[in-house]
Amino acid sequence: MPLLKLDQVVIKDLGKKRYQDTFSAMKDFVAKGEDESIWMLEHDPVFTLGTAADQKHILKRTNIDIFQADRGGEVTYHGPGQLVIYFLLNIKKRNLGPKKFVKQLEDLVQKTLLDFQIQSNTIEGSPGVYVDSKKIASIGLRFSKGYSYHGISINVDMNLDPFKNINPCGYEGLQVTQIKDIYSNITLEKVKSAVEVNIQQFF
Repeated sequence: MPLLKLDQVVIKDLGKKRYQDTFSAMKDFVAKGEDESIWMLEHDPVFTLGTAADQKHILKRTNIDIFQADRGGEVTYHGPGQLVIYFLLNIKKRNLGPKKFVKQLEDLVQKTLLDFQIQSNTIEGSPGVYVDSKKIASIGLRFSKGYSYHGISINVDMNLDPFKNINPCGYEGLQVTQIKDIYSNITLEKVKSAVEVNIQQFF
């Protein structure tokens, strides 16, 4: 399990994990309130719902699991080829309010995309990162006892078809994209490496 330690924060590459197992592990980690960690991984196919998610945004039921999570936001999809990064950080100690933290995560994603010559933007009131109005990265967070958990997902080189079965993030007609469709010479490992470097700047 490769890891990199930056100012007391351990970055772990967890490989591919079931969402349900990782969800439980995140809650257990934060409940201890002792350390900080950033986890990078892929998930097996799963639709996840935020705390206020409306089931109507699931347009078609498939054989892909649907899981009720405790993050903010609506419905999204996770699957192989998507880089998920969970930030288990003491935001109270770091003096990071929710809005400032979300802005830092968006900046981190945008800087990473620039490393692959991809220009992107954000939309006020709709957390995440977009390329030509198509969503390329989503953000969903939860705060508990001064800690953050959950985080961001970046579409790298994946099957985007499952997104057609939902209104991504609760927006009807919202289209999604991925790095592979814009910058063809990409791998998940390249994006992980770029993220590790950029985390040093933002955290």
